[in-house]
Amino acid sequence: MSKSEITKRTIQDKVISWLNSVRYSVTEPLLLGVARARYESLYFDPTESPLVTIAIPTYNRGELLVKRTLPSIFAQTYRNIEVLVVGDCCPDDTPELLKKVDDPRLRFINLPVRTKYPEDPACRWFISGLGPLNKGMDLARGKWIAYFDDDDIMTPDHVESLLRFAQHGDYEFVAGLYEEERDGHKRVVGHKTPEYPEFGGHGTSLYRSYLRCFKYNRNSWRKAYNRPQDIDRQLRLRQAGVRMELLETVVSYVVPRPGLSTVGLAARMMQPE
Repeated sequence: MSKSEITKRTIQDKVISWLNSVRYSVTEPLLLGVARARYESLYFDPTESPLVTIAIPTYNRGELLVKRTLPSIFAQTYRNIEVLVVGDCCPDDTPELLKKVDDPRLRFINLPVRTKYPEDPACRWFISGLGPLNKGMDLARGKWIAYFDDDDIMTPDHVESLLRFAQHGDYEFVAGLYEEERDGHKRVVGHKTPEYPEFGGHGTSLYRSYLRCFKYNRNSWRKAYNRPQDIDRQLRLRQAGVRMELLETVVSYVVPRPGLSTVGLAARMMQPE
């Protein structure tokens, strides 16, 4: 699929994107102000060890989730976590596999209806897991929420390093660097630059739970640029005035799934759902 085919937009796409942009620019700064007024005072102590929810959307990757991702999460140096796995109406053996995981910090919810996605595999990737992501924010019990993919690996100090960085800097949203592997080559991703204000990877983010009012945009794939839902949300957080910062430390590893040699959109195009 060529770049021009991926970015081709209809009149409907343009209208919906414009309306969303206007709506978000008006409502989200107000939502942030209300959330801060109600909850920001609960975050003044930089020494506390609050509950952190690690929200993981998943679809038919039960074995990889159990063998690769969850062990790295349960090995965290920071122990006060809940692991909230939300299935996108998984029809495979994911529920059975997760029942066998012996750790009381794990919760699993399988949505009764699959999220509706665009037919185009690239556009579908831009909002992959959107239903479980928004549901996970609603169900999170933690004072802080971290997102993580169901096939990635956390460094042992992932949660602790991000949380302490956020607490001591009084940040509402933080992200770190991640190391990815593509066709046998590894590189560190996430550095912030003036040309590219977004930073970190989706699987390196940690934010105060009152930012759950910023839902993932189910129409971000319709935009002309920054179409992935995580980048869309991060830019909206910044535009609303959320205090954000980058931790210049690798906190996650993004490696190919079995049978593939790359990750991200390239992997989706090789192995579409």
